[in-house]
Amino acid sequence: MWNQIYNPLNNAALSTIAAAIPVVSLLIMIASGRVKAHIAAIIAVIITNLITIFIFTMPAGMSIRASVLGIVTGFFPIGWIVLNVIFLYQVTVATGRFELLKRAIGGVTEDRRLQLLLVAFSFGAFFEGASGFGTPVAITGAVLIGLGFSPLAASGLSLIANTAPVAYGALGTPILGLASVTGLDPYILGAMVGRQLPFFSLIVPFWVVWAFAGWRGMKDVWPAILVTGISFAVPQFVISNYINPWIVDIGASLISMGALILFLKVWQPKQLWLSPELRGHDPSAAQMQKATPLDKTPLSQSELWSALLPWIIVCIVMLIWGNGAFKTWANSIFTWNYAVPDLHQMINKMPPVAAKPTAEGAVFAFTYLSFTGTGMLIAAIISGILMGVGPGRLLTEYGRTIRLCAISLITISAMLAIGTLTRLSGVDATLGLAFAATGVLYPFFGTLLGWLGVALTGSDTASNILFGNLQKITSQQIGLSPILMAAANSSGGVMGKMIDAQSIVVASTATRWYGHEGTILRFVFWHSIVLACLVGVLVTLQAYVWPFTALVLH
Repeated sequence: MWNQIYNPLNNAALSTIAAAIPVVSLLIMIASGRVKAHIAAIIAVIITNLITIFIFTMPAGMSIRASVLGIVTGFFPIGWIVLNVIFLYQVTVATGRFELLKRAIGGVTEDRRLQLLLVAFSFGAFFEGASGFGTPVAITGAVLIGLGFSPLAASGLSLIANTAPVAYGALGTPILGLASVTGLDPYILGAMVGRQLPFFSLIVPFWVVWAFAGWRGMKDVWPAILVTGISFAVPQFVISNYINPWIVDIGASLISMGALILFLKVWQPKQLWLSPELRGHDPSAAQMQKATPLDKTPLSQSELWSALLPWIIVCIVMLIWGNGAFKTWANSIFTWNYAVPDLHQMINKMPPVAAKPTAEGAVFAFTYLSFTGTGMLIAAIISGILMGVGPGRLLTEYGRTIRLCAISLITISAMLAIGTLTRLSGVDATLGLAFAATGVLYPFFGTLLGWLGVALTGSDTASNILFGNLQKITSQQIGLSPILMAAANSSGGVMGKMIDAQSIVVASTATRWYGHEGTILRFVFWHSIVLACLVGVLVTLQAYVWPFTALVLH
């Protein structure tokens, strides 16, 4: 057995600096734009191994095994989702169905700001609720680039929009993970998150349009933005507090999409915003494909159904794949669990991160059928067959998709190697303990701890599992509600989703803007920090200031 060590240099500040080196190195290399993302990720994996072995004293064999486990986990399930989402997109383009979808969306509105609300925010929230784990950014990024948005607008704005729904993603998986490590009731945790995020469900639609079109561009469509935000935020609060945390995103996104579409039947902006580029300097504009003029001929009923068919199939399949009963059935038949030798149950998480020494699992669960990516592949095949694509052509398109995504898949796997290794070595926990030592300011910095966890791991679920119990223990020690701070970990974490390296690579792959991950990171970075700080301010008010304290569950 090896026990995690959280202060290996016997100096909290120096140990924290050492723990930050892997992620800081990775972000600097990506943001510089001088090192390609897959090379940066590989270098960061090597740096992380050196830090864990020589500073955190993790046995070299364990460190290497943890890295390999992360690499495999990076492909299954994350890379597997991206590959098959892009495959579906390729098939819809090849069959001409995507052109019909563009006409269908253009029939709702030609205004780019409103298309952004409909696709990136509301439509993306549905896929976050149904499947999560990179699916919404992959789909909305691909749709927006197909609609003619610039690569930076399509990727960066998809990342910003995919925030408010994240805490309830994949049918409430982050809430389940949080409950599992804290021992708190998932219904109460889900309700508390539902008393934090609706504020940001109102803010984020305004924020996305502002980031795209500027203040004046946002001001001109404020009624539609308000309808989008309210029709998402109110159901988000009601469902999370009075029904359950599993269907929050599904219900809120469907209501939001419906409300926006109905509103646009009676209201349109006085002046249409037709530019697909970001306001101001857009370095991706040179990489834009020349958009063909939009055919404004109204779609017939059959053409409309033909355009929507692949996405209806995806929605149905994703709802099935996200269902707990289906997962249980699929995993009981198609499961291969590989406990990594000399790693599984051989590492103890130690106090104060855990209440007592707790063995860490290291199992690769090859639950092939229940993988979200498998559902996406099945949806793509069914869609292709119904659109008249033969098996040979489907195979050809799949081979082309693999070639398109190869470098990105390597990058995603390397990113997961870093996340897995920092979790098993205790490097993440060292950073967490630094946040936990902030005393009266803990509600603010504890929220940022959730942000850091998602930025490091790429997953609100993983961040909740990593830091959830630490939040509970620390809040009890300083007299705060453990439910408040556990929920804050998840709510703050959603703002870290847009800067985690894995999501950025997914976005660059979906928009085919390979090699520009640094530009995307630089664009979204300050949006992420400012929004995370705003969540921290809200949680601080809930901790200390009436009437916000009345929202806190105990």
